[in-house]
Amino acid sequence: MQAVIQKTESFVRDLLGEDCTGHDWFHIERVRRNALYICEKENKGDPFIIEMAALLHDVPDEKLNSSKEEGDRKLFEFLEALPLEQIARDQIIEIIGSISFKGGKKSELTSIEAKIVQDADRLDAIGAIGIARTFAFGGKKGQPIYSPDFQIREAMTEEEYRKGKSSSIHHFYEKLLKLKDLLNTDTAKEIAEKRHQLMENYLEEFFNEWNGQS
Repeated sequence: MQAVIQKTESFVRDLLGEDCTGHDWFHIERVRRNALYICEKENKGDPFIIEMAALLHDVPDEKLNSSKEEGDRKLFEFLEALPLEQIARDQIIEIIGSISFKGGKKSELTSIEAKIVQDADRLDAIGAIGIARTFAFGGKKGQPIYSPDFQIREAMTEEEYRKGKSSSIHHFYEKLLKLKDLLNTDTAKEIAEKRHQLMENYLEEFFNEWNGQS
């Protein structure tokens, strides 16, 4: 199975290595490390399936492809070329298809592997790196850092979440500050506490400076 992991690493490095939106190889590697750490600490799940899903989780992401269909095709064609049992392929595809935030619509995760990979991905969206990734993605998308003219969108369709008008600071309230309470495992929840507090502190300081306070 190590040969399969190595081939998958190379595929993802080639595909996402030049990404500048916070979905680059280093993001993938952090998600993999966190997922395997959670798997070990919780003593649950199939480490191989978890590692493969973590490595491939951004391949079909609609925002990184010209269409959802193109992203799905990349994932399916790559998995079909690997010497895997069909049940393993299906597990990996199901995990990747079920873990996205999608505007806050909570999807039912059917396996502990999906819960672990989702937690690992969400941990990388919060804290110091989460802050950096938010502004990298917002800049690439053409969003302002902040605009007081925008309202926080509490309820969104997936289409509104993907394409609606917002700012990077609004994204904290629309997604990032919600993630701590949406985690599945005790290990991830423990890691999230410090990262969540750091974001709260950052936003307090941001608005102090925005309003002209020292």
